[in-house]
Amino acid sequence: MNLILFTPEDLSRPLPRTDRRAQHILEVLKRTPGDTFDAGFINGPRGKATLTAVTPDSLTFTFTPTHTPPPAAPISVIVGLPRPQTARDILRDLTTLGVASIDFVTTEKTDPNYGRSTLWSSDEWRRHIIAGAEQAFDTQLPRITHTHTLSDLLATLPASSTRLALDNYESPRALGSLENPSPPIVLAIGPERGWSARDRDTLRAARFNFVHLGARVLRAESACLAAVTLIRAKLGLM
Repeated sequence: MNLILFTPEDLSRPLPRTDRRAQHILEVLKRTPGDTFDAGFINGPRGKATLTAVTPDSLTFTFTPTHTPPPAAPISVIVGLPRPQTARDILRDLTTLGVASIDFVTTEKTDPNYGRSTLWSSDEWRRHIIAGAEQAFDTQLPRITHTHTLSDLLATLPASSTRLALDNYESPRALGSLENPSPPIVLAIGPERGWSARDRDTLRAARFNFVHLGARVLRAESACLAAVTLIRAKLGLM
């Protein structure tokens, strides 16, 4: 946890010592009253927090903002809804890379049970994007959806965007060969079982160009990381 994130409401009341952030401050950072640590408000400024008091049950702190968060990278990612554990990794790691949004969509090959996981029916998914932002020393969280079908989501995309879809079978060129792609970028990555023929037709109708990451077949979470990293490099964001 490189940056500890709070909500403005957290300043209005003591933080319970059972809270993971309190445990990190006291047990990992080993802060005592009067010490400072790096902190920020979710989707707000980053700065320094000062621990003011520690009791057997809670701790209190003040916060001084010092930096306005930079805008998110102009990259939106569409992912065929994967197994919950894979989705957890994608939520955390793509947040760390600073994408603007992650839309998990139902495709023809999606297992319907994935959408009923407690990852989505509770606030667990939010914990993973917060962990990703804390890792990146950033306060910005991406927009997350998980209830759209592929076709419904594609109908909401901005008209002016570079649209790319990863595919191992019908992609004519490597993602790394693209020159000067124009932001914003919309990147579609299939579910763990890949795109179906109907999914490919839907993407083509929505003006997506198919690209690949090479001959090796990657896991969905690895493909997300590799593709977004390549796009960030193409946009000069590394």
